[in-house]
Order: sequence, then structure tokens, then C-alpha cells
Amino acid sequence: MLPFLCFLAASAAALRHHHAAADVPPSNKLIFILAGQSNMAGRGGVSGTHWDGVVPPDCAPSASVLRLSPSLRWEQAREPLHQGIDGNRTCGVGPGMSFANALLRSGGARGAAVALVPCAVGGTRMAEWAKGSELYADMVRRARVAVETGGRIGAVLWYQGESDTVRWADASEYARRMGALVRDLRQDFAMPHLLLIQVGLASGLGQYTEVVREAQKGLKLRNVRFVDAMGLPFQDGHLHLNTQAQVQLGHMLAQSYLTYGTFKH
Repeated sequence: MLPFLCFLAASAAALRHHHAAADVPPSNKLIFILAGQSNMAGRGGVSGTHWDGVVPPDCAPSASVLRLSPSLRWEQAREPLHQGIDGNRTCGVGPGMSFANALLRSGGARGAAVALVPCAVGGTRMAEWAKGSELYADMVRRARVAVETGGRIGAVLWYQGESDTVRWADASEYARRMGALVRDLRQDFAMPHLLLIQVGLASGLGQYTEVVREAQKGLKLRNVRFVDAMGLPFQDGHLHLNTQAQVQLGHMLAQSYLTYGTFKH
């Protein structure tokens, strides 16, 4: 009887150790902040309030790709990445998973786990991301929690601006607000050379899309890069990128990081 009890005790201890180990994220993490509005949050495969559930091979989950959950815990990342982050909206495929998997395939993570911190919220204007706002504070808080368990921030991936095409007051202020966002993030992260990769708009909600696009392309700040989504196919005909486009955008963002970001590490 005693050997059997010892076996049970040892098995329970091993099980506890397994669960504890599963809850502890690797300290070697390459962290990416995903922020902006709906196209970063992902609407690929979404029709109305329904996501078709189709996950392309490039977006498949991997033990080496993590997500910081809404409750600030690390977990294995899977589509939809922004579920629970982007309010009560229906999220689908975004660029994050294909970005992470492309980075792993290329060796650009250099043996680290790719850790994604989703922060995007659909329908938000640039003014709502200014320092002092709830969105900004939440993004900084999530980023700080992400690095507490080890690792380093590789870049901020930013796709936003569709909502700023409606009013001239927002479109004309886009460049100034974007520049302030970059400077504030660098100060609050204590990373003066933080890389930010912004996606050039493929669409807009109003008549000033080209004004915002010119502001994005014309931003002359060191370590701010531009990846153009113009020409990628839409899910709904005019605003949200479809699943295929999101996969392609993830690859484009990965290539930009591999070109401009890996030398820092």
C-alpha cells in the first residue's frame, strides 16, 4: 500500500510541476505591440457578426507564438487574436499570426518566442490614442506587463487611420498626432529608438483618405517605417481586408521588421 501511495504522491507532484511549468512563459521573448483599429484587430472572414472560423496555414497556432490575454496572462496565440480585446465586436483573422509565423520561419526571432500584445480597438480615431487617453494607458500597461516576465519589445505594429478620414480636422492633424504618439511611446517605454511599423491605409470611412495616407508616408521620424496596404483585397468591398489580404499584410510586416528591426537585437 505504501509504495502505491508514494506513486500517487509522486504523480501528483509531477502533474503540479507540469501545470506550473505550462503557466510560466519563456523569459526569452520577442514582443510586438499590435495597435490601431479594426483592420489590425482583424475582420478577415467576418460577415456581420459571424466569423467563418477559417484559419489559413500561415495563421496556425504554434508553441512558439504567445498572446497576452485580456486578463494579462500569457497563452498560446490563436485566431482571432483580438478576441476579448476589441470590445464586443466580432473579430476574425488579422495580420498578427501570419506576421509571427513568418518571423519564426525566417529565423528572425533568433530562437526567441514571438509574443504578441493585441491592443487594437475598432472605430477609434488618432485623437483617442493620445497620451492621457484610456486607449494609450491600456496599451502602455499591457506592454509593461509583457516585459515583466522577460524579453524585449521588437516593434509596435500600427494600423489605424480609417476613422480619421471623415473629418478634415482629424485628417489634417494626423501627422502631428502620429508624431506625438511615437515620441510619447518611446519616452514611456524608455526606448528612444523604438521601431514603429505603420500600415498605409487601403481604405477610409470618409473623403480624406489620401490626406491621411500622405501624412503616413510623409512622417519623417527615425525608425518609423511604412508598409502600404493599398491594393489588398477587401472582405466587405470597401473597408476591411479579407483573410487572404491579412495573411499577405502579415508577411509584409515581417519583411519590414526583418529589414529594419533585427539589427537592433
